[in-house]
Amino acid sequence: MRLTTKGRFAVTAMIDLALRQHSGPVTLATISERQNISLSYLEQLFGKLRRHQLVDSTRGPGGGYSLARLARHITVADIIFAVDEPIDSTYCGGLGNCAIGPNGERSKCMTHDLWAALSRKMVDFLDSVSLQDLVDKQRMRLLEESVRNQKKTKRQPVSGVEAIQKRSSTSV
Repeated sequence: MRLTTKGRFAVTAMIDLALRQHSGPVTLATISERQNISLSYLEQLFGKLRRHQLVDSTRGPGGGYSLARLARHITVADIIFAVDEPIDSTYCGGLGNCAIGPNGERSKCMTHDLWAALSRKMVDFLDSVSLQDLVDKQRMRLLEESVRNQKKTKRQPVSGVEAIQKRSSTSV
């Protein structure tokens, strides 16, 4: 299984959205700028995320996207599956027709069960990681980075909340 840019970009955009939606709907244009992802590509991804009820859209001035449910109730697997990213390590796409026998009949290859088990483990892992877990890790990284920068410049200390808000308004 190889996670493509579709899955990576969807997860990245959802982290960005979750970090910034506290001040209202977030536009895809701002996510596009911060994450260097094509706006048209984000529009395609968010259409799928909306159809899978992971995000809500608000039209008009001040519109944009927000999470349809709490970040702790959205898993990475939810995001990956919503954008049609397959999580399957088998050669046959899970169909069990990856080998051709001497009589021409299709059947499972010798390693089919191994790759199918790996696919299940990957889905289980991605299903165990919530969007909130990723947001919390990103906030911690931003806070640590802010503290490191303060030590370098020896400026007046900034509270952790101010550091996160300041960094969140620039880039992930």
